[in-house]
Amino acid sequence: MELPRIECVILAAGSSNRLGRDKALIRIGNGTLVGWLSERVSNKGVDVTVVANKTNFAEISSKIPESNVVENAESQKGRTGSLKVGISNIDFSKGPNYRLLLVPVDRPGFSDSTLERLIDSEESCCPMLEGRGGHPLLLSPDDVDRVRVSSEDTPLREIVDPVRFEVIDETLHLNIDTPSDIEELQQKLYSIVEEN
Repeated sequence: MELPRIECVILAAGSSNRLGRDKALIRIGNGTLVGWLSERVSNKGVDVTVVANKTNFAEISSKIPESNVVENAESQKGRTGSLKVGISNIDFSKGPNYRLLLVPVDRPGFSDSTLERLIDSEESCCPMLEGRGGHPLLLSPDDVDRVRVSSEDTPLREIVDPVRFEVIDETLHLNIDTPSDIEELQQKLYSIVEEN
């Protein structure tokens, strides 16, 4: 049986208060963090929608013109609200009934093999390392429906309960919150993509 099509939403609308600068626009290699993530997903044949905020929308749009960038005008309401903005945009432009890969811009430590496993999955799932769940998250069409009808301030963990699968991605739990997190990402950039 053929799987429903897959779409991707990269969440890049956060305020980045702890870091003090926009996480999505951190320099990675020759580009930005959001561009690097978008390229990794696009290279797997998945269309990317980036949800930005009013401050970073124009710059993200200019840095990754091949992706669909939409603005969450009420980004302070949190991740579920931003996810709903991305889903609404995809619904409007391409129609419903799809699996959705959810990639928070500040959780980039997953390997390409983890990404491939998510893309090939039928059920809602996420990677796990040492008993702790991580990102990205794949949502089944039914769970995308649950997000659609949920309140934008409801945490995602209260809406969906993904199956977890164990991975060996040593940077799975890397969360870009401090300058040292950026340094760790820069140092491990190539090993991140190649882990199996």
